[in-house]
Amino acid sequence: MSFENNDHSEGKTAKAIEKQTAKIPSDVFLWAALGSMAVSAGLKIANQKHSALFVGQWAAPFLLLGIYNKLVKLEGSDQEDNHPISGYAEPEGEF
Repeated sequence: MSFENNDHSEGKTAKAIEKQTAKIPSDVFLWAALGSMAVSAGLKIANQKHSALFVGQWAAPFLLLGIYNKLVKLEGSDQEDNHPISGYAEPEGEF
């Protein structure tokens, strides 16, 4: 199997989003996740069970956004560098 098209570049929208998200400190996402867990615990104590579950489920997306943020900062959009993770981005050769 051969891959003829090696154009794996990002679109304009993805580049614009990455440019903006790279400006956000990674700590923001960690604190947002911890904050949502704290608010969820407070709602649970206040006997607001459904609201507690709703807010508590925000922690995982905040952490995933933090991972995305970190990857954008390390790799960027179509950045060609010698960062260790870059070697795993695209396999070379034929399968």
